[in-house]
Amino acid sequence: MQVNGEQVTLDAPVSVADYLEAHGFRAERVAIELNGEIIPRDKRGEAMLDDQSVMEIVQFVQGG
Repeated sequence: MQVNGEQVTLDAPVSVADYLEAHGFRAERVAIELNGEIIPRDKRGEAMLDDQSVMEIVQFVQGG
């Protein structure tokens, strides 16, 4: 699969929510695009990732 333009190998299909948690992302601070569609926060547990998935993770940060 591809995450933010980089190839990533999955051992098994996993939900977007589980992927984010396993990789240290704070769910409330990211937006997810999966295969060209925005995934609402409440649907991340249902949206599954596999070897063909293309995911973009955008993190919101505070700045000044």
